[in-house]
Amino acid sequence: MYRKILNEIKKYDTIVIARHIGVDPDALCGQLALRDSLRLRFPKKKIDAVGNGSTRFAALGTLDKVEKYDNFLLIVLDTPDKKRIDFPYVEDANAIMKIDHHPFIESIGKIEYIDEKKSSVCEILMDFLKKMHLPCNCQIARTLYSGLASDSNRFLYNTVTDSTFSLVAYYLKKYPFSLPDVYNDLYMRPIKELRLQGYIGENLNLTENGLAYIQLTNEQIIKFKADSASGGNMINDFNFIEEILVWVIATEDVKNENIRINIRSRGPIINQVAEKYHGGGHMFAAGARVSCFEEAELLLKDLDTVCKNYIKGCGENENNIE
Repeated sequence: MYRKILNEIKKYDTIVIARHIGVDPDALCGQLALRDSLRLRFPKKKIDAVGNGSTRFAALGTLDKVEKYDNFLLIVLDTPDKKRIDFPYVEDANAIMKIDHHPFIESIGKIEYIDEKKSSVCEILMDFLKKMHLPCNCQIARTLYSGLASDSNRFLYNTVTDSTFSLVAYYLKKYPFSLPDVYNDLYMRPIKELRLQGYIGENLNLTENGLAYIQLTNEQIIKFKADSASGGNMINDFNFIEEILVWVIATEDVKNENIRINIRSRGPIINQVAEKYHGGGHMFAAGARVSCFEEAELLLKDLDTVCKNYIKGCGENENNIE
């Protein structure tokens, strides 16, 4: 399949690399690393990585300005369905190719490579660049590692395997880079976010079924001088709390007129609920966007039912949220 992907790339003089709305480090780093490698391999091609960025992840690299492209291949990374692609000209693409590690939702491209067993799209790209002998350097290697480390929550998830560590060892040895610098870029934050984290911890609601949640209004975000992405960026800070099975941070996003929902789980499968509410993701890490807090309440009710059924089924994930 890797050979098929590379052959398709060779056919086009213009290549656009996109990903899902609501940027995260894995998707962003995948775009930047693939773009930079392909630019080295095909210097005469126009190759752009596009989408809305985030000031939080500015240290990871810079995206390209969206243009009106002609006769181009669209490569979509880390995105299982068409409606979540952060690119306004999807329908203008001459061909679409998808590279993803999320559970399949729908077919969106001529060529689709999906590997749910991989920790991240950056791990797939590490393997792709290595096996196809595509150009790499210390900066590209560092970018790929950053995405992998972020999406695996620093190698905590069960999608991390011996193959993951083998790839990381290969890149670290061949293209040395500073691990402390990677983690500084990923996790350095202003003190206002620490104060917001304290507020979330103090005000987290907890149901008898182990669902923890908080709904942050725009007024609360402004009070802490944060932005609509800040709360969701803290979702992994609430891992390993004994009483909690599933936890949710729902944040009002006035600019985009919706509510951002970030969800994590220590057992119950949550991505099916996220898909029901215009989102998606992995079994234990997912997200959604709803129109109002009333719709967010419905999502929370469904998640509470998932937790209840999980407890009743002794961990067998009898979700049944119909």
